[in-house]
Amino acid sequence: MVRLLLIFLILPQTAWSGGFSMQRINTFWIDRTEISIHQFSRFVQETGFVSHAERDGGGLVYAAGWEKMAGWTWKTPFGRRANQEEPAVHLNYNEASQFCQWRGLRLPSDDEWMSAAYTETRAMPSSPFEMGTIYPYPTGNSPLGANCLRDCGEIDAIDYSDRLDRGFGPSLVGTTKAGVNGLFDMGANVWEWVDSGPGTDAITRGGSWWYGAFRMHRSDVATKPKGTAAVYIGFRCAGND
Repeated sequence: MVRLLLIFLILPQTAWSGGFSMQRINTFWIDRTEISIHQFSRFVQETGFVSHAERDGGGLVYAAGWEKMAGWTWKTPFGRRANQEEPAVHLNYNEASQFCQWRGLRLPSDDEWMSAAYTETRAMPSSPFEMGTIYPYPTGNSPLGANCLRDCGEIDAIDYSDRLDRGFGPSLVGTTKAGVNGLFDMGANVWEWVDSGPGTDAITRGGSWWYGAFRMHRSDVATKPKGTAAVYIGFRCAGND
C-alpha cells in the first residue's frame, strides 16, 4: 500500500498541453476549466468549423419554452461581443466531441466526470479537501463559491441580465472557487456534455448559472437531446495517457 502511494505521489497530477491545463484523476486526465471562447477559436481557425447555431441563425435559450435567439452563437453567446474567456456555449454534443477529438482527446464519460467532480483524488489536496472523501458538491460540502442562481453566494459574473428572463450570466473560466481535485466550474457556470446517455440524448452535468445549487448535487442527473445548442451548455475534454 505504501509503495502504491509513493508511485502515485511521483506521477504528475497536473499538466499543460497545447495551452490547456489538465488534472490527473486516477487513470485519466480532465481539463481543469471549461473550454473558453478563445480556446475554441483556435480549433475554428485551424479547421474552418462552422457550428449548427451559426448556420441556423442562432442558438437557444429557455424562456416561454425553447427560443432561438438570432446571432447567439459560440462567438457571441448573448448576441453581442463577449469576453474571450467566457465558456464556449451554443455547441451541441457532436460539436463538443469534434473539438476534443481535434486535441486528441474525447468528452469524459459520466463515471469519469462524476469521479472528478465529487471524489478528491489528490494525494495532498489543498484545504479543506481530504483525499478519498466524496463530497455532495463539486465545491465541497457547500455550494458556496460556484456561479449558480441565488444560493451559491456572491460571485463575479458577466452581467447579461438585460438579455435574460432569468439569471445573470456566466463567470470567466477558471475564476470561481477551485473545487474538488482543483477543478473549476464543475458545479454551475454552464452545464457540461459527457459521453453517456440514453439513445439520442446525452447527459449534461453540473448545473449552470440558470439553476440553483440542487443541480450541482451529486444526486442530480439531467439529459438533453444531442443536437441541443444552448446558451448554458458548455464542456471540457478528457483523455488517457
